Amino acid sequence: MWHSCNPKSDDDLKECAELGKSLNRLSQPTILTLLAQSDEPLHGYIIVQLAAQSPMFGGKKPDATGIYRALKRMEENELVTSKWDTPEEGSAKRMFSLTDKGRGCLRRWIDALACYELTLEELRADAASALGIDLPETPRCAG
Repeated sequence: MWHSCNPKSDDDLKECAELGKSLNRLSQPTILTLLAQSDEPLHGYIIVQLAAQSPMFGGKKPDATGIYRALKRMEENELVTSKWDTPEEGSAKRMFSLTDKGRGCLRRWIDALACYELTLEELRADAASALGIDLPETPRCAG
């Protein structure tokens, strides 16, 4: 079975193509989580607004273009589906929903994030050791 920390082949990585490649902001698991939390499809603008409130973006509005690109890639990989909502008044909106494959990908992200956490803790310990200091229990995060 595929394991998020040690994919066995390139095909394993393709199952969840972004796994580990967007670590700087973790947009894919954020979007998948938002869609999994919603009882109904969400349009891109709402996803951007909700993402800003997520732990990954900490109140800062993410780049909408980047979110839309991620949604497009995720749709190409069948993690989400979309359909147009065309109300009688106002503009048409593309509505996104999570697929079963997307739920599976989000489940793999849960494991991958735990593995990243362990790896980062090891790196923190190595870095502190290299500086000859004790590993700080409470990190100083830039705000």
